[in-house]
Amino acid sequence: MMNKKTEMIIFGIIGFILAIAIVVQINTVNRNGTTVSSNQTESSLKTQVLRMKERYESQYAELEKADEELQKIRQEATSNNAELLELESKIKTDNLLLGNTDVKGPGISITLTDGASDNQILDTDSLIVHAENILAVINELKNAGATAISINGQRIVSTTSIVCDGGVILVNGIKISSPIQILAIGKVEVLSTLNRPGGTLEKFANLGKGVEIKKSSNIEIPKYTGIITFKYLKNINVK
Repeated sequence: MMNKKTEMIIFGIIGFILAIAIVVQINTVNRNGTTVSSNQTESSLKTQVLRMKERYESQYAELEKADEELQKIRQEATSNNAELLELESKIKTDNLLLGNTDVKGPGISITLTDGASDNQILDTDSLIVHAENILAVINELKNAGATAISINGQRIVSTTSIVCDGGVILVNGIKISSPIQILAIGKVEVLSTLNRPGGTLEKFANLGKGVEIKKSSNIEIPKYTGIITFKYLKNINVK
């Protein structure tokens, strides 16, 4: 027979093993519970995003329909009125300047892509297309007389922001990624000078970024779909 000391040691070992088993079981349950909870949260968020997307698309379609009806009403109202016809022409011109209409015309297409990684290149950051690179191209296009510009389908307007948020580029608050396609409408001969030796595009290419420029007789640029607000701008005649 075992003495009391031996029994106590055996019971102690058994108790220790049981304690470990219980802790492992609790941790397993907690992990499973966390996984289930995480999956449920992710699924719920996806459902909410889809619902918001459907709601946005529905309301945007209604807005487009209302805009078309408004244009028809304006055309009918101005058909026999020279004064109103002039006002309608001014509205169309203002909408063009604000970027509120789809436009097309001759211009160029510029595509910027992240460069391929090479073990010999120590500064791999230079291969990536950054927001400041896009801004440099946009500024050159404006200086070259571009009348309309878009970046990956986002129309550039007076309030457009082009920023880096971590490793992501945001244009008009919308996330874009490489390849970056910049479309510009204007005089092709002048816009294409961006491809000149020693210019911004050549510098990007020399750094290892992908650069492609094409001329076109028919560039199509979509209208700006956001809301332009003038928070700090007031008419000087309004008190």
